[in-house]
Amino acid sequence: MQNTLEILSSSESPSLTKNQPALPNYEAADRQFVNLLLVDDLDKTVAAKPLLVSDFESAIAFALGSAYQEDSADEATHRFLQRVLYRINRLNLFWYDDLRHYNNERSHYLRSVRDRIEASWQQWEIAQIDVAALQNIEDVKQALRDRAAADVDPELTEIDRYLREQMTEEGYKHLLAIASFDGLVEASRVSRIIGGAGNEIQSTLTRVLIEEYGGGRLARKHSTYFAQMLAEFGMSTEPEAYFDLVPWQVLASINHNFLLTERKRHFLRYNGGLTYFEVAGPVAYRNYLAAAQRLGLSQAAMGYWELHIREDERHGRWMLDEVALPLVDRYPQEAWELVLGYDQEKSIGDRAGAAVVRSIQAAEQN
Repeated sequence: MQNTLEILSSSESPSLTKNQPALPNYEAADRQFVNLLLVDDLDKTVAAKPLLVSDFESAIAFALGSAYQEDSADEATHRFLQRVLYRINRLNLFWYDDLRHYNNERSHYLRSVRDRIEASWQQWEIAQIDVAALQNIEDVKQALRDRAAADVDPELTEIDRYLREQMTEEGYKHLLAIASFDGLVEASRVSRIIGGAGNEIQSTLTRVLIEEYGGGRLARKHSTYFAQMLAEFGMSTEPEAYFDLVPWQVLASINHNFLLTERKRHFLRYNGGLTYFEVAGPVAYRNYLAAAQRLGLSQAAMGYWELHIREDERHGRWMLDEVALPLVDRYPQEAWELVLGYDQEKSIGDRAGAAVVRSIQAAEQN
């Protein structure tokens, strides 16, 4: 499969201007990386022919410096990095596709690319949180309770009102396209944290996963309901079909969750974040449901939201009372990490939500 490897030609590289570095051709670098993933033995190939990845490496280096060391990185830079990171992270899941796609799933080179992006990106993300203040919280349980109480039924924002009152049917379809990127692999990352020693916390997380997976019945699996919404509009129900529409902020949210689930040292942060996600999820789903009802759409075109509102209200209580609060008792010295995970998930989620609305509005205008 090595003949699929695409080498960036000099004609694809932007010209240099005096005293300025060349701006990478991110689209070409992204295409090259896709082809690198298909090489039969990527590590051996890179070791033997390092020039094959020189243009891609240059793009990575430039993007890391621009995105996380400067104040004005453009959307294309963030998008390139998060797309590359996602393509590596997705190999932690099985997609029922060509088995050869997983030939490089344990590649040292891919791990190196992932680690370099994550190191710079996570430093940038954490710098936006007042970690010292969280470390000094005296009553972590009360901090979690207060946050959950505020987020379970907040006042409507401008974004909420736009979704409920103004979004068009075309905008709704655009929303479904972006949301399908995660909705069609419903809760898959939760499966990465439930193994290990049996305990009540593990059991609660397993109950959440089982409900998301329809109790083991495909017809009741939440992703099946999402696929029905897409099918109602004649849209593709294949996972990742709308990858190119997904804003980098949404990819960052997904990649952040991949990081937390794949590193067990971040177990508390992940469960703090999942607590926020389950507590606040119904707020967003009610917006989408209200929009669908206003537009007069069919039950099949909105059923996923109704299901999620019912189940996530219950999951939010489970996550707070049966996972987050007991973890405070189990890990009193590190319990502040639960609040860090909660606050980060909210911040990253809000950023992603705003980006989705901007994408919807742009689609409506076009």
